[in-house]
Amino acid sequence: MNEVINFFYEEIEAPELDTSLIHDHLVDLSKNHNKTVLEINYIFCSDEYLLQVNIDYLNHDYYTDIITFDNSEEEESIEGDIFISLDRIEDNAKIEQVNFEDEFIRVVSHGLLHLIGFNDKTNEEQEIMTKQENLALKSYKIKKELK
Repeated sequence: MNEVINFFYEEIEAPELDTSLIHDHLVDLSKNHNKTVLEINYIFCSDEYLLQVNIDYLNHDYYTDIITFDNSEEEESIEGDIFISLDRIEDNAKIEQVNFEDEFIRVVSHGLLHLIGFNDKTNEEQEIMTKQENLALKSYKIKKELK
């Protein structure tokens, strides 16, 4: 099966990252949870662009780092659109004192984890999500070392 993961950039420059490695990481992450990626569109954008998406589609008037739209029609398949602010990734990387790539992988994995079925509304869900993000980042780093 040919998993389609697209990377789009709105109002920003694409970061210098290995999208082929990121693609493989995301496919493996979905397979680890017994899901198949049909199509995911990652749309990387500015804070202002994502704020407008938040207002237009969710009626939320505040900044965020990620918004995930699940378009999946079958439980075992994944389809969706994930909007991510690169401004937030940069700022959060500085706040958390991690490098940009690690924060980038954490956030793209976070979006996919939402499509897989993980939530983060309650403290318990947040704890589980963070654990899953950390496992995903660790897996990515191992893949990168082996490449």
